[in-house]
Amino acid sequence: MKTTLPLYEERLASPLGEIVVLTDGDRMLRALDFADYDARMRRLLDRHYRPGGWRTVSADGQSPAARAIAAYFDGDIAAIDGIATATGGTDFQRTVWTALRAIGAGRTVAYADIADAIGRPTAMRAVGLANGANPVAIVVPCHRIIGRSGALTGYGGGIERKRWLLAHERAHGDAPPLFSATPLV
Repeated sequence: MKTTLPLYEERLASPLGEIVVLTDGDRMLRALDFADYDARMRRLLDRHYRPGGWRTVSADGQSPAARAIAAYFDGDIAAIDGIATATGGTDFQRTVWTALRAIGAGRTVAYADIADAIGRPTAMRAVGLANGANPVAIVVPCHRIIGRSGALTGYGGGIERKRWLLAHERAHGDAPPLFSATPLV
């Protein structure tokens, strides 16, 4: 018999709308998304853990991840850096997500920069697909990816949220004020 992974669900208010935070029994962050993208998040969880391989239960108390997310929105943008995550996905996807976490708050890079950073310079499309399959929005900062030209590109939570997140990080951090692709290395 296959086991079902219980994920403890918390909902947080944010300036961008309600956020859903899912942690496991070890309080590791497994998924985070905007409530209005809940169906997308659940599809990703089905992909990562198989349909029926996970279930949500109400959290009793606030997790360290939820506290850090709240602090991030209150202006402590470094609070999310220490959040422990445990995600499904392929080895390649997890490598991309690790590289995304190396991008400084408010800074931006292009898919090609991530591909170069992980030693796969021709894998830009695969990096884009991995970015789109990220189950942990904000903490694994897929919003920090922009087009090579410096233009804001698609974001699972919507371009306006992406713009807000980058502006928030720039206002509370030391990133340069303009949107521009800056290599990781």
